Amino acid sequence: MPIYRIKDRIPSIDKSAWVAPSAEIIGDVQIGKNCYIGWGTILRGDYGTIIIGDESAIEEGVIIHARPMGATKIGFRATLGHGALVHNATIRDYALIGMRATVSDFAEVGEWAIVAEHALVPRSQSVPPGKIYAGVPAKEIGEVKERNKAELELTKQVYVDLAARYGEECSIIGK
Repeated sequence: MPIYRIKDRIPSIDKSAWVAPSAEIIGDVQIGKNCYIGWGTILRGDYGTIIIGDESAIEEGVIIHARPMGATKIGFRATLGHGALVHNATIRDYALIGMRATVSDFAEVGEWAIVAEHALVPRSQSVPPGKIYAGVPAKEIGEVKERNKAELELTKQVYVDLAARYGEECSIIGK
């Protein structure tokens, strides 16, 4: 995996995290313990900061960036689905950002909130904790129930386990 230093902006990746060989980690990016960083992911902390909390899953094709002197913060056990885009926003603990969803500048997604597939959380919008948002722009469509949390916990654990498993079992067999 390409890991790039930009002057004094150097990525910090916990040794228990798994980062796909095709992911690109650039500049001030901090990746916590037991994280899964998927294939083709781009984490670009060239002039902003990216912080990814422990046990988070950043699935394939995700792009994360931050504005100059800004920060994108991903909480504990958060999940960013395939192809999601997060730019200078805050994603709280246990939140789920659906596949191809976009969370834009200064937006915040609360703890246990769900942003549905292809949704757009525009600049400065707040998604309250435990709510489900969908659409363009994203609007509340429901509430996360205990059964949703139980299901999400299972999938979140799958990615924590996958990070450990890939670290031990994944290898290139040809090119």
